[in-house]
Amino acid sequence: MDVDLDELIARVRTHRGGAVDESIPALASADPDLLGVTLVGVDGVASSGGDADVLFSVQSAVKPFLFALALADTDGDALDRVGIEPTGEAFDAVKLESGTGRPPNPMVNAGAILTAALVHGGSADERSERILRGLSAFAGRPLSVDEEVAEDEHLLGDRNHALAHLMRSEGTLAISADDAVAAYARACAVLVDAEALAVMGATLAAGGRNPVTGDLVVSPAVARDVVSVMATCGVYDGSGRWMRSVGVPAKSSVSGAVVLAAPGVLGAAVISPPLDERGTSVRGHMAADLLSAELGLHSFGALTS
Repeated sequence: MDVDLDELIARVRTHRGGAVDESIPALASADPDLLGVTLVGVDGVASSGGDADVLFSVQSAVKPFLFALALADTDGDALDRVGIEPTGEAFDAVKLESGTGRPPNPMVNAGAILTAALVHGGSADERSERILRGLSAFAGRPLSVDEEVAEDEHLLGDRNHALAHLMRSEGTLAISADDAVAAYARACAVLVDAEALAVMGATLAAGGRNPVTGDLVVSPAVARDVVSVMATCGVYDGSGRWMRSVGVPAKSSVSGAVVLAAPGVLGAAVISPPLDERGTSVRGHMAADLLSAELGLHSFGALTS
């Protein structure tokens, strides 16, 4: 990973576009100058720069990992319960697949609410504990939930409640709408830093084995399916633009986090709260562009060499 992260961060920091998300108080109060980057190779070697050790709520960057846990806990049957096609619409669009009542994919809110509900647990608390254990295994260290953020996500997530009730009415969601939204809200409120999130991305890139701990978190088949959907759906209605320019499967987040998984190579994470109009970190996108170019990460880069 021959890249000078301090130089890259200095280049990216000069960009002042975007705006911090204001959907809940914790996001609205985020420092717009926060900027951290971490790379973790599939060999476990890591490098960090900037504010990589500052904690933040993972928010939508949790979605690939919820999908992975749902696939693991249902022996792949989650693929029958949620679609895998990009929508070209906003992440919180109140819309399900026509004729099936399924969420269009696990990277939008409807899909993530459903995948959180598919994770094993006899009660809401047990399901949330399983999710937290699973996310901690991906990160290679114990993670915790910001309870204030979880409560705000639950109480202020009107569109998420609407999506959950819509899925209940279609027979797609088996547990109560409130329990499903609560599980998703707590998952979004898990605290990570860029270093933990990069290890999570690297675990997917390494075929489901955490390169730091050596533990097999999910099977290679699950990791493959998750990274495939990240490539087509992970940046919402900007996924096509992302794959053309960056060429690395990724998941964006309203906290300003971006997690990347370059199969067989590395995982990476960038945190910078100001977002573009599609909900992706402006500096995160810029940093990913630079990393992809400097490290030759683009999935189709061989076509231009």
